Order: sequence, then C-alpha cells, then structure tokens
Amino acid sequence: MRIETTVRRLLILGTPVDLLSMESLLAIMEQWIRDRSGTHWIAVTNSHGLMEALRDSSFRQVIESADLSIPDGHRLVKIARRGGHAAEQLTGRDLLDRFCQVAQHRGYTSYFYGDTEEVLGNLVKNLTGKYPGLRIAGTLSPPFRPLPAAEEEELIERVNQARPDVLWVGLGLPKQERWISRNLHRLNAPVVAAVGAAFKFHSGIVRRAPEWAVRNGFEWAWWFAREPRRLFRRVVLLGQPFLWNIALERYGLRDYGGGEGDSGHALRVAGMPNEPRHTSGPSDTVRIPAVQDTHVTPPPQP
Repeated sequence: MRIETTVRRLLILGTPVDLLSMESLLAIMEQWIRDRSGTHWIAVTNSHGLMEALRDSSFRQVIESADLSIPDGHRLVKIARRGGHAAEQLTGRDLLDRFCQVAQHRGYTSYFYGDTEEVLGNLVKNLTGKYPGLRIAGTLSPPFRPLPAAEEEELIERVNQARPDVLWVGLGLPKQERWISRNLHRLNAPVVAAVGAAFKFHSGIVRRAPEWAVRNGFEWAWWFAREPRRLFRRVVLLGQPFLWNIALERYGLRDYGGGEGDSGHALRVAGMPNEPRHTSGPSDTVRIPAVQDTHVTPPPQP
C-alpha cells in the first residue's frame, strides 16, 4: 500500500522542528534507503539543542541543514500542541529501537559510530538479541579528542566501505550534529541519524527513566536527581533561559528571526524539484511523496 506523508515544520526560537509520526518517519527513512539518492540526515532536537542554536548561530545553521529535525524533548511537543498542532515525541532511543524492529524483517543494515568499545559491544549484543536477523554493518569508537583531517578521513573511509543503510552517530550534542554536517558530502549512507545517548540506553549501561516520568514530561527531573553535577548546565543554566525565551516568543515580546519555514529545505526533504513555493507563516506543511507503508506487527510482549 502507498501512503502520503505530511510533515509540519515549526520554527521554535528560530530553529526548525518537524512534526510527524514515528510511522511516517520510518516510512521516509525506508524511501531514502530504497532511492539511495544522496545522503539524508536526521537531527534529534530538544530544548538543549534549541538553546545551543540560539547561543551559536553556526549551530543553528547545522540544524537547518538537516533533512528532518524531529522533537526529542517533551517540552517541544507541549509547545507544538499549545499552538494547535498534533505532535509526537520522537526520541533517539525510540527511533533506533523501532527502526531495528523494521530492519530485522527488511534486511536493512546499521552502522554505529561513537561512544566506547564497551558501549558498542553491549549495544550490538542487546539489539541482535532482541531482534534476531538484524544486520550490523559495523561499529567504530573514534578517539575522544580532536582529529586531524587525515585521521578523520580514514575513519570515514572505514564507515563507507561497509556501505550501511543507516549510519547511527552517538557523539553527544552538539559534537555529533557538527560532525555529520561537516562530513555529510563524504558519507556513503542514504540515512544518517544523530541519536545522542541512545547507544548507552540500548547497551544497558544507562537505565531509562520510569514510564510515568517519561509520559508526564518529568524525565529531565528524574535524571537531574540522579546526576545533578553532569546535568547542571543543561537543566539549570540552559533550562530556565529556555523557558524564559519561549515565553518571550509566545507573547510576541521578542523576534527570533525565524520567519517562514525554509521551503527550499522542505522540498529537498520531499525529493521534489526545487521550485519556489508560497508560505504564510512560521510553520509550513511539507508533503513527502508517497512511500511504502512500513507497518510491521510488533513482537509479542514477554
């Protein structure tokens, strides 16, 4: 069956956030894999990312270069819903899990770039144990230091030789997004996704917050109570200014320079000719061409 996917693009603090369902996102990824027409990348965006983009215009340009910028944070979903938009939280860990569920049946391959050898080993073990038949193209734990151009080129060549369908990058925000944007033209994979701490979650090294905390938007508080020193900057130094700036934007007290949605970028997402298109406000509807339905029957719960 063929389906048409609609993506609603919002500009929050001037940075794009794309609203779509998990099923639509998986369908788009499958279309990119089948077409293999260039390399497309997905940014997984939360309030931390929006504040980094607000603080540093070069990082905002990095997020704008993504084919899709999906809402990882509960706060972004609430902002979208307050504006009357249907929105679904799409976390990096859930995207990785759902794609692997599809990939075990479709034969798609994944490559994991980032984190430590221990995390990557446990990640592959757990995912292939959960999804028998899942094909892993490879893993690579890069050095935790700035890389000379020649060394980075060598690592990219190792990834490219594996020709994965999806390259998952787990270097942490904003390093992973900058790495993808800088090297996108050199990567030989139809889909690249920046998924942050998803490697640690699926490796079992980091526990997921209780379901009640995730469902009610208190995951950040649960994590902050467990790791206050590590998360102090993100929660206190960036969290409160984020809420303040959102209030200023909501009540029209500050212009964040977003304006209309980037229709040229939207057309690249859709794979349509780059023709001018009229928009009428800070959000834009992007139509993705018909793609194959990615519905799969979920495995029985243990």
